[in-house]
Amino acid sequence: MISPITPVAKDMPLNVERLEQSFELVKGRGDEFTAQFYANLFSDYPLVKPLFANTHMEEQGKKLFASLVLVVDALRQPEVLESAVKGLGTRHVKYGVLPEHYPMVGGALLKTFESVLGTDWTADEKQAWADAYGAVSQLMLEGADYLPEVLSLSN
Repeated sequence: MISPITPVAKDMPLNVERLEQSFELVKGRGDEFTAQFYANLFSDYPLVKPLFANTHMEEQGKKLFASLVLVVDALRQPEVLESAVKGLGTRHVKYGVLPEHYPMVGGALLKTFESVLGTDWTADEKQAWADAYGAVSQLMLEGADYLPEVLSLSN
């Protein structure tokens, strides 16, 4: 099991070219990628499975992959990326997602990239995606606007 990753500062410089190039290798494999992602997420972090109890997983997989496409496509437009990602964070609050879930998703995401990319997954790709996920999750958390009582329940 890959350790969960922790959000980092959003102003950290990202390796945009490496992210774009590595994502290009998985772009045509969305169904495979998302199936592997959710298998990893539920296997490594079963406590998140109830969040998906009333979810149509095929549709959810398409949404996840569309979000990844959105992020990668907007890497060179930080203002567009920031707005879209903060909006994702806002929506995830109503799904029951808490701050402690973000590192779990990041761990499953890295594990999935490693699995799908195989020999094309290097330490540099891992670092680029860890940095990107950290920045994106930080923006999502900023957009989440959790009520204090929700946060106190999660601690």
